[in-house]
Amino acid sequence: MLLYSWLERAVKAKGTARALIYRDTYLSWRGLLHRVDRRAGELAALGLRSGDLAGLMLGNVPDFVILSLALSKLDCAPLPLDPTTSTRELEMLQALVPLRGLITRPRGGDVAAVAAAGGAPAVARAARPKLTPESRKRLQGTLLSCSIYPTEPRAAAPCADEQIAAVLVTSDSAGDPKPVERTAANLRAEAAHLTAALGVTEEDRALLSVPLFSSFGFDVGMVACLHAGATLCLEDEVGPARIAKVLRDHNVTLLPGNQTLFSDLARLPATRVNGKTVTRFLSLGGGLTGAVAAGFLQRYGARPLGCMHTTETGTVAVDGKGQAGESVGKVLDGVEIRVLDPTTGKATASGRQGALWVRGPAVSPLALAAPALPGDNVPIGSRDSEGWLRTGDLVAIDRSKRVTLFAREDDLVRIDGKRVALGEVEGCIEGLSMVTAAQAQLIRDPLGGPMVVARVVLKDRSGAVEAETIIDHCARNLAPYKVPRRVEFCDSL
Repeated sequence: MLLYSWLERAVKAKGTARALIYRDTYLSWRGLLHRVDRRAGELAALGLRSGDLAGLMLGNVPDFVILSLALSKLDCAPLPLDPTTSTRELEMLQALVPLRGLITRPRGGDVAAVAAAGGAPAVARAARPKLTPESRKRLQGTLLSCSIYPTEPRAAAPCADEQIAAVLVTSDSAGDPKPVERTAANLRAEAAHLTAALGVTEEDRALLSVPLFSSFGFDVGMVACLHAGATLCLEDEVGPARIAKVLRDHNVTLLPGNQTLFSDLARLPATRVNGKTVTRFLSLGGGLTGAVAAGFLQRYGARPLGCMHTTETGTVAVDGKGQAGESVGKVLDGVEIRVLDPTTGKATASGRQGALWVRGPAVSPLALAAPALPGDNVPIGSRDSEGWLRTGDLVAIDRSKRVTLFAREDDLVRIDGKRVALGEVEGCIEGLSMVTAAQAQLIRDPLGGPMVVARVVLKDRSGAVEAETIIDHCARNLAPYKVPRRVEFCDSL
């Protein structure tokens, strides 16, 4: 009940003050509590039990916040899901973490025939349970459907701090979905880290355009802001002009985003500077540099604050003054890191690249993930016996103790804050009978931001196959952000 207890505390402190803003919808803290209590009673009547996991396949809408808090009241754990999650990925998740409930918009999460093409899934189809609900009902007053699946009751945690408070989904090195459990102790530590690093208070107004179903959006929006009693402004349109308007209209004081968003904001042809408030722009993966950074500072009066955040570790570092450029800043108090040579396993010298390991109270215990291999061979994304998690990031720490991100140990890349395994894209393309080999790459377009580009070798080089054929095939088998934006045909790789 951790998230719900924070809601109750905010109601006592702020009452009729605004808690949630979405377009023309305004909810006070007391009004939010009323809706949460009503929805919790409805979910309990549908069959959700203490300890159950429930998927929320929703975007940045008030129902996401209301349902997350309602599940918290029932001692259930929300599992936020991208609304574009494919049936194949849902089946793989169900094999790893059986969901008791799944709340979606109409037709969302329906089982459909999966085309027998693309990369072979990591979990055999015969071993994956079919998502066949025992009941499905419409939530009152909404277009949302709640499906209930037959699952065994989960055992209670030994203590309240070890109770699963949320399960967030990321991708493993093969591109398959990886559920990451976050305990109540993890969320409490993450709230303390973020509120201390950013100075979040009940007077803040945070604009959430980054997806709440991502760990970054969930931690900043649901964890940090709810813990502090700050007002949440939800936005599901990420166009820079729309974001700039909401910044002005609601005097936003905290805006989490990525470098692409802040670069787009800096390039707006004309916009009135928000002079009433000082906004903290939290930039995932690093800040801005050069002329773009200067233009952003002149227009908005502040620099984006680079930060490092992962699903397994929570927030690791924040550039509190926004003066470190592409650096992600200094490691937060209470978080331990070490940078090791991937070959020798020994600590690297200052300024030298190495593999990042993180330990701290916000690091997930990873009880729902595959167990680590025995001995010293700890897979990327797993923990060793001492609690150190191998993130898979290649970083360097300078003499000022600032952390700079460089690359990955595997082929995982980030596109708008989401992990994409290039090997998964390559496997999907190579599943086509007319393809001999494929290579996926990440490029950074000055206007379009990061995107996947595929180089393809065809068996028949007569030119009969068009790029659109390969892109359409990927669109049917991959999430939209994983689909190559461009296909280049070549004679060899």
